[in-house]
Amino acid sequence: MAYIEPSEFVTKMVDAGEQKVYMSTKDTIIRAFMAGAILGLAAIFAITVATKTGSAILGACLFPVGFIMLYLMKFDLLTGVFTLVPLALFDKRPGVTFGGVMRNWGLVFIGNFGGALTTAFLMSFILTYGYSADGGAIAAKVASIGESRTVGYQEHGIGGWITIFIRGMLCNWMVSMGVVGAMISTSAGSKMAAMWMPVMLFFFMGFEHSIVNMFLFPFSMIMGGDFTVYDYLLWNEIPTVLGNLAGGLLLVGLPLYLTHVKTSPERKLKAS
Repeated sequence: MAYIEPSEFVTKMVDAGEQKVYMSTKDTIIRAFMAGAILGLAAIFAITVATKTGSAILGACLFPVGFIMLYLMKFDLLTGVFTLVPLALFDKRPGVTFGGVMRNWGLVFIGNFGGALTTAFLMSFILTYGYSADGGAIAAKVASIGESRTVGYQEHGIGGWITIFIRGMLCNWMVSMGVVGAMISTSAGSKMAAMWMPVMLFFFMGFEHSIVNMFLFPFSMIMGGDFTVYDYLLWNEIPTVLGNLAGGLLLVGLPLYLTHVKTSPERKLKAS
């Protein structure tokens, strides 16, 4: 399995963050576009499986295939760069600035959204035969998901908004564990297994992933979901993005960095 110790793979995390800051605009956007498109396809695949079989756990078990595909191709999700890129700044890598981190996040957001939205239009077109027929059970399911996870939260006011934030935080805690999992081994099979487990957990638990939602909610609106773009942004995407940032950085990136790279001196025991 060629397991890599945390002291080694956390350094690889910092290296990866530095590399993403220096990546060209073209490469960053294309990789992010492909990641958003693939994850959107994985989401509708999982929803289709769950709807047709009646088994939510089966859909959750199969959803990680999209995450695995995009990370093996080194495509970038916003949730991943939230965790990795700031580490290069904290490590004071040459040339890495706060502005560079913000540039990377902004470009990845744009690319992810473009890819997810493209998949939303492609899937809505084929489900409705060019918008000439009803989308059926899949369309109805996605429309109901979109409503419950926007205006459904809105009904609870600030408590609903904080709930989305926490679900976003818990989501990227797990997703970022998947990102890190891809670095703990040099074996492709081991990488897949390490990515699979936390991603399956987040999807089954209904945690909020900003890039999945970039696909899900536009697709839901096209399929007849009764909510607005304003509802989507205020009552889902914005708190989800903020929660994803907090979860990835505070619960994964920083704890690993502070305890495996910037370690404190070992405690000395007094002689008896």
